[in-house]
Amino acid sequence: MSLPPDPRSFGVYVHWPFCRSKCPYCDFNSHVRDKIEADAWEHGLTASLTRQKARFDAEGLGNRSVSSIFFGGGTPSLMPPRLVGSVIDTIARLWPLAAGAEISLEANPTSAEAENFAGYASAGVNRLSIGVQALEKNALGFLGRTHDPDEARRAIALAAKHFQRFSFDLIYARPGQSVAAWEAELRQALDLAVGHLSLYQLTIEPGTAFYGAHARGDFALPDDALAGDLYEATQALLTAAGLPAYEISNHAKPGQESRHNLLYWRYGDYLGVGPGAHGRLTLDDGTPLGHKLATRAQKVPETWLAALEAGEDGLTEVDPVAVPDRLTELTMMGLRLAEGVPLARYLRETGLRPDASLDAAGLSRMIEGGFLAQTDTHLTATAAGRQRLNALLTQILPEDVPA
Repeated sequence: MSLPPDPRSFGVYVHWPFCRSKCPYCDFNSHVRDKIEADAWEHGLTASLTRQKARFDAEGLGNRSVSSIFFGGGTPSLMPPRLVGSVIDTIARLWPLAAGAEISLEANPTSAEAENFAGYASAGVNRLSIGVQALEKNALGFLGRTHDPDEARRAIALAAKHFQRFSFDLIYARPGQSVAAWEAELRQALDLAVGHLSLYQLTIEPGTAFYGAHARGDFALPDDALAGDLYEATQALLTAAGLPAYEISNHAKPGQESRHNLLYWRYGDYLGVGPGAHGRLTLDDGTPLGHKLATRAQKVPETWLAALEAGEDGLTEVDPVAVPDRLTELTMMGLRLAEGVPLARYLRETGLRPDASLDAAGLSRMIEGGFLAQTDTHLTATAAGRQRLNALLTQILPEDVPA
């Protein structure tokens, strides 16, 4: 697996908030617009980067290097390749790019966007993440996707032509889905994949079209037992194919993991740019733990862009992350990983070992129950623990943490 994050480096997340249509399961900050002024958005994104550098350099960000860039959304494959290249060039001008920096872009497999793949590669993107979501026609219709299975396969083939590293997503635990049908779909996916697959269990999120439809009884999800069987079938099939889970929903051949997403799960630092983007930055204030900040940008695209045009950096929140919150975030993110959380990270983020900062009784119960394992170097959720992570976290996160 990729090396742990270098504390002298950080990632950059670039949020493109626009889509052609809103998927019924999506609760991300995405918006449908009839017209987008690419030049205005290029100016906004590059100006936000420049102004955040000025703001955080003054607070200790300095000349740290950028280890990864991730264009997420929304649908970043609606961005003109020229705009993507301009953002990458701006980041490289403001900070040193680390050797082998990963630059990822999320893409939809519609033909019009797939034609841009060569342009993104020329602009500097070296990894693509394709939102396929299903390889079965009826499932794509249910999920509100506008492509068909053949179009998805063509987009994957085109990605393989232009990128050495790419991934695609599938959503399972769909209404009426059996284990046998999901296994058949996974085998098709493995025939198309190169080194990485993201496999997400369908969840119903407040504020989405599915939330109301599910509440009305328009459809039913698999019950807990079937959902567990689908999850276990996923793990077995992908492990046997040489793509074990390195995170709850992500599978890769060794060395093919998403480095940018690993940075999140390992609680590394990243700058967030674009409407609604979040960031986490640890600045050197001379104390052993450093000064960690949580940032969030204005969520509404037009309001964010107006703020940049008025000379602002687009951020609405820049708040210190207190030690109790650092403990919670580190634990919630790190236990998603098969590798777990290094004990040294607990010391670095909280000044305490996990057995002194987490709920001791809950920690013991989870270890004895086979849901957690602790060595001299790591605290790790077992496969059973990762399958029940939300319940596990309620057992080990304390109500009070020394500040």
